[in-house]
Parts: sequence; C-alpha cells; structure tokens
Amino acid sequence: MTRPRVVTIVTHRRPDEVRPALDVLRRLARERGVTLRFDADEVRKHDLTQAEGMELDAEIHADVDLCLVLGGDGSILSALRHYLGTGVPVFAVNYGEVGFLATVDPDGLEEGLGRALDGDFDAMSLPAIDLRSPGGTDWWAINDVSFHRKPGLRVADLSYAIGTDEVGRVRCDGVVVATPAGSTGYNLANGGPVMAWGVEGYVVSFIAPHSLTARALVVAPDDPLVVRNRSREEATDVTVDGTIVGELQAGEAMEVRFQDDKAVLAQLAGATFYHRLRERFGRLAS
Repeated sequence: MTRPRVVTIVTHRRPDEVRPALDVLRRLARERGVTLRFDADEVRKHDLTQAEGMELDAEIHADVDLCLVLGGDGSILSALRHYLGTGVPVFAVNYGEVGFLATVDPDGLEEGLGRALDGDFDAMSLPAIDLRSPGGTDWWAINDVSFHRKPGLRVADLSYAIGTDEVGRVRCDGVVVATPAGSTGYNLANGGPVMAWGVEGYVVSFIAPHSLTARALVVAPDDPLVVRNRSREEATDVTVDGTIVGELQAGEAMEVRFQDDKAVLAQLAGATFYHRLRERFGRLAS
C-alpha cells in the first residue's frame, strides 16, 4: 500500500484508555505529514483542539486513505460497516477483550501505528451479510445476524430455507448467521464450525436448540437463506453485529444473502488467520 495522506480516527467509548495511544499517533502523524481526521464525537470524547495536521468536527466520508481504530471488535465492526463498499482499509489496535479483528495489540503500539501510517500493511477483503426485511429495509453485518427470542417469552419457533427448499424448523433461543470473520464469535459459542478467512460461504447455527437433530450448516455463497418466524404470537429480536436493529414478527420472514468483497481489513505482512486464532483463543484459555 502507498503511504496514506488522510486518516480517519475512531476510538472506543472509554477515552482515558486510549488517550496515551492517541498522543503517540499524533506525534507519528506529524513526523510523516499525515492528516488525522476526527468527527465531532471524537473531538468531544478527547477534548481536542485544532493543531497542525488535524481536521476536527469533520464529516466521515470515503475520501480518506485509511481508517485507524483504537478499540475493540465493536468499534472495528462499526468502522468496517461505515466504509462498506468504499475500499477504505480499516487498521485496528486492540483495546477490547478479544480483538479478533484487530491488527496489532497495545504492546506493539508504536511499531504498529508507524507501519499503518507508512502504508506498510496488506489489505484483505472481507465479505458481509445483507439482511433484507419485509418492509424493504436492508442491514449489513460483517460478523453475524441473529434472531433471538425476547427475554421472558417462550422459545422461538424458527424455520430456515435455502432458496425455495425448507431445510428445517427448530424451537430454540435463536439462530445465528455468520460470515467466516464472524464464525469465531457467537457462532463459535454455539458450537458451530470455525471458518477460515477466505472461505466462500456462511454458517447457520442455533442458540440452545430444543432438538436432538439441529446441526450447524455451512451454506454456499450464492444460496440465499430465508428465516421465518413460525410463532403464532411472538416476535423475535433481530440483531446485527451485536446490536438489535428490529423485530421479526410472527409469521414474517427475512432473507439473508452472502456478499463477497464488501469491506477491507488491514493486516500486517505474515499474519495468518490460524496464528490469530491461536493467539486470541489460546490465550484466553490459558
């Protein structure tokens, strides 16, 4: 990659944790003549004042060369969705719990930020999930879409079809539809298969199924999935990348489609999915 000229900065909701890193970033950017762009929320969080090489209260558009995230997977996912389809790479320093999507950890902060601002990284394309509601609203997920029973209500009654073929109907707490990037999240917690980055397709797994036969299913990339709420009375919550976005009403269905090459994640040369898997989850297990 060529050296970026303008970089959008995104930080998570605990500004005190990332403020020292922000100071390092500003110094490295000044040394390289890189402009850092902060929107109004970032200016407020960090009480920023105008200085050379900074754009404050800026609208976050796609006319930047890089988005740099200081945060956890939630902040990274938000940045990836924001720059969906634009080709802007997202380079992240992990300030969260797991940080599976992060490029570097805080103990490699200065070197990692320097390489980001030098353009010394690989750009890896990520797929996304397109969720289409009965009302015509589209949502996009980088990790997963899930359909949950509402707290305090009966278990959900959900059927799922691939194209026109209904595959099954399961009483459960919910259904998770995950990309390869998201397969190490909620899907993994359900006992679903881990899919290496680069695998084309997506996985459907079940949350606490009331069945001896419900099994996770890997779906081919061109096959649409339809999830239908078979309940006669109760809606289920619909969640995109961990955030509730709406409801699937009784009797309604939503369509899910796999879309390749929608987001771009920055990776340091030599980093592999399997190394990341061992480092993130092996470390948590030790």
